[in-house]
This record gives sequence, C-alpha cells and structure tokens, in this order.
Amino acid sequence: MHWVEPYIAAYGSIALFIIIYFESFGAPVPGETLLIAASLLAQQGELSLPVMLFAVFLGAILGDSTGYLIGHFGGRKILIRFGPYIKLTPERLEQFEKLFEKYGSGIVITARFFAILRQLNGIMAGALKMHWLKFVSANIIGAALWTLVWGAGPYYFSALFKRLL
Repeated sequence: MHWVEPYIAAYGSIALFIIIYFESFGAPVPGETLLIAASLLAQQGELSLPVMLFAVFLGAILGDSTGYLIGHFGGRKILIRFGPYIKLTPERLEQFEKLFEKYGSGIVITARFFAILRQLNGIMAGALKMHWLKFVSANIIGAALWTLVWGAGPYYFSALFKRLL
C-alpha cells in the first residue's frame, strides 16, 4: 500500500474520484486499496476526510450509473450475441432477469463489496433491464455503505487495530 500513498497525496480527492469512477463501471483498478490508503492519509492530516469521502461516494455512484447506461443501451445485445460462448443461453439470461427483478436491489448493494462484481454490477443491472429508479436507490445505498466501510472505517479504527495487534 505504500506505493499508492504518494500518488494519492499528490493528486488528492480528484484522483480518487476518477479512479473510483472508472472502477465502478468496469475498469480493473484497485479501488478499495486506494480508498484504504486515502483513509489512512486523511488520518495523518494529508487529506480532508469529508472531501475524500464525498469524492469517492460521488465517483462510485456516477461510475455505476455509467455502467448501467452502457448495459442498458448495448449490454443486452452483447449478452445475446456472445453469451453462448460463456454458456449464457437465452434461458439462463431469462433466469438472471427474473433474479434481478426479484433481488436486484440487494444484488446491487452487496455487489459493491466484492471485486469484479463491483465492476460489473451496473453494466449487468442495465443489461438485465433492472428498473432505473430501483437501480439508483440501491446504487446510492451501496455506494454510501462501501464508502463508509472502506473510507471512514480505517480512519476511525486503525488505532484500535494497532493496539490489538
């Protein structure tokens, strides 16, 4: 994590916003690692915690929303065309749609906490026809929880963990 700190210290919350934005709609970047490093830098006074948390929260919401739009306007065609190569038959696609219809909000909220799922959840929600308002509300809740756990958590609990270790 030490290799990340100079970049975050140099470019601050704007860099975090950009990185989390791109990670949230599919780019394979280490969002959680950067967020933890930023939280620890904020604890040392090198970043403003509220500004950092807001930048991350906003980047997460906008990134996932961009992913949703990509999935909504083009993802379905790609799933239908290339799905059979990964054993995603039309029947399975229909099952996934029903799953998202029933549990979509919970999936979007919890996917935020798992790498790869975090990068794909917006795209998949859009491609699987999840209702936009359900997606937005779940996206906001998931982004808020994720930002607080990985952004504020290390800030407030790192001293406790040091004492325990």
